[in-house]
Amino acid sequence: MPFDDAVLSAANNLLGKAQLPPADAGGAKFRLVIDPLIDGVTGQQSKATQAMGARIVALIRERYPQYEVQPFSSANVQKSPLVLVGTFTGVNKDRKTEGQREAYRICLALADLKTGKLVSKGLAFAKPDGVDPTPLPHFRDTPVWTEDGATTGYIRTCQGTRAGDPIHPLYLDRIVAASIISEAIDAYGAGKYRDALNLYETALRVPEGRQARVYSGLYLTNWRLGRKQEAIKSFGHLVEQGLDTKRLGVKFVFRPGAAILSAETGPAATPYKLWLFELSSQATKRQSCMEVIGHSSPTGPEPINERLSQLRAEYVRGQLEQTSPALQKRLIANGVGSRETMVGNGRDDASDALDRRVEFKIIGC
Repeated sequence: MPFDDAVLSAANNLLGKAQLPPADAGGAKFRLVIDPLIDGVTGQQSKATQAMGARIVALIRERYPQYEVQPFSSANVQKSPLVLVGTFTGVNKDRKTEGQREAYRICLALADLKTGKLVSKGLAFAKPDGVDPTPLPHFRDTPVWTEDGATTGYIRTCQGTRAGDPIHPLYLDRIVAASIISEAIDAYGAGKYRDALNLYETALRVPEGRQARVYSGLYLTNWRLGRKQEAIKSFGHLVEQGLDTKRLGVKFVFRPGAAILSAETGPAATPYKLWLFELSSQATKRQSCMEVIGHSSPTGPEPINERLSQLRAEYVRGQLEQTSPALQKRLIANGVGSRETMVGNGRDDASDALDRRVEFKIIGC
């Protein structure tokens, strides 16, 4: 279906078929919060997922007076409301998350924090026309991608579940932190870096707050505020988490068609040398062996993509070995072209930057 029609179809199924207790005699409404929708593979929020959330709120106010939409805040979460979550995932013609994506799968779930169970699901498929998958500023600027328990729990709560299933514990245990992180992401997107920093620091102190999104936010806000030492310390935590999960993707930006990092100037320039130093230091300290894997987007002939991704992986391996000679013989470089895309839209812009990542995987020595 067209994008807006698909959003409405999934939302109407979700809201109209929810298995809820009868409203009390006083006519009290069901409190509902929306945990911002995300990409079902990358975990990113985008202009498309943001538009979906706004459209769902408008629909509720137009057609479903039994629900009262409240802000996704820690105070409201602690009142055990209904929580709406959703994923927006690019799929190929076989509806799989691989290769060139040709449509989007919209999955919505309504969870009841009082019972700890899902009370409804909604599903639809949208055409890509008119969809803007550009990541919101926090996700556009974040330097790395790594597997994160909170994001995994969110996705698994929505995908592959049915009404009556329990909320995934990885999500349920981290929802208070998620509400604070959501506020921080909004503040960062509005350019309120000091406010965002305070919120990310608050999230770090709550139970289950040590998440990749938090360390990314601390890195980004500290760097924007000129606090370079604090920023690099946060980047180090991101590297540590990635190496602990044995998978870390870094968004090195190369010149088009080349295996040389883009030259940037100015206070917001990406500190590639500091990234490389932190990566090499932690790998050396762990005495790890790593596979350095180059990736590319699916544009252009695949043989060229594979060759370019190989050259970029070799370039990063060389930089790491130059920074820390102890890593020689502990690193191998491989290029996989576009065989392992995470976004797969072939736009070659900010929306699919993760498809051009360099990934680090821990391997046996």
